[in-house]
Amino acid sequence: MRTQVGIIGAGPAGLMLARLLHLQGIESIVIENRSRDYIENRIRAGLIEHWAADLLADVGVGERMQREGMLHWGINIGINGDLHRLDFKALVNKRVTIYGQQEVVKDLVERRLADRGPLLFEVDAVTVHDLKTQKPKIRFRQDGRPQEIDCDFIAGCDGFHGICRPSIPNDVLSIFERDYPFGWLGILSESPPPDHELV
Repeated sequence: MRTQVGIIGAGPAGLMLARLLHLQGIESIVIENRSRDYIENRIRAGLIEHWAADLLADVGVGERMQREGMLHWGINIGINGDLHRLDFKALVNKRVTIYGQQEVVKDLVERRLADRGPLLFEVDAVTVHDLKTQKPKIRFRQDGRPQEIDCDFIAGCDGFHGICRPSIPNDVLSIFERDYPFGWLGILSESPPPDHELV
């Protein structure tokens, strides 16, 4: 196989990259080690920032999100028993959209397939080769058969624990990190919608 950009990982990052490249006329092949059913139904957080929701709409994958997502123009934070309102609209004139990450993935997969872009599921034994050359390669197995993709570029969109991160040679690897002194906890529940308008 041959493509301009080989994309490892069919999560939001890999699928969005494939969509952006497609809009610019750049070919890509996306490979994913999980099944389509798995990536489309794995529950993940669903708070989408204003800019990201606008981007999804701008690139043609936000129609269902705009129809089904819940807009929040602020949040309440409890501190020592007191409720404090952070009004996003008043402070920065922005909102967040509540729409599950798995729903974003479904929309991106549907768009990718409608664009007839190659999207290969359930691949295994993925490795990357010749990263310091002009002709990097991705090797993997699908249905037990060895496959190879010759690429101009490889995009490692397989997350922190994927195969791409440890494959980058140390002499060209740069890591930029910023640690923040706080954390957050998200709790997902199957609950009826509130009986009041979300503002």
